[in-house]
Amino acid sequence: QVQLVESGGGLVQAGGSLRLSCAVSGRTFIGYTMAWFRQAPGKERELVARNSWTGSTYYADSVNGRFTISRDNAKNTVYLQMNSLKPEDTADYYCAAASSVRPPSSDAYNYWGQGTQVTVSS
Repeated sequence: QVQLVESGGGLVQAGGSLRLSCAVSGRTFIGYTMAWFRQAPGKERELVARNSWTGSTYYADSVNGRFTISRDNAKNTVYLQMNSLKPEDTADYYCAAASSVRPPSSDAYNYWGQGTQVTVSS
């Protein structure tokens, strides 16, 4: 059974930084596209960042170059470095994995973590 476990969330002041981690167990994520999604209360889930095993990356314009997704294949861990955090970044953040190189939507992701909460105070 493949499991994704997020960690690193918490409360931070605006302008601060956090690094989220997603540990994958049960199977190597080599060959999988990894992504971070977030969902704020009352809002729909949105794709924040994506990292394909081929090396391509994607970032939502809302993160405005402030976030960086990376992976450590040896540790089966994906990271989301979040800098210059804003109150609008407050949300539950989810790690997801897809077998497709270019998942067309969130429905294409095969595995999901339980999420980690990020709260940015003003």
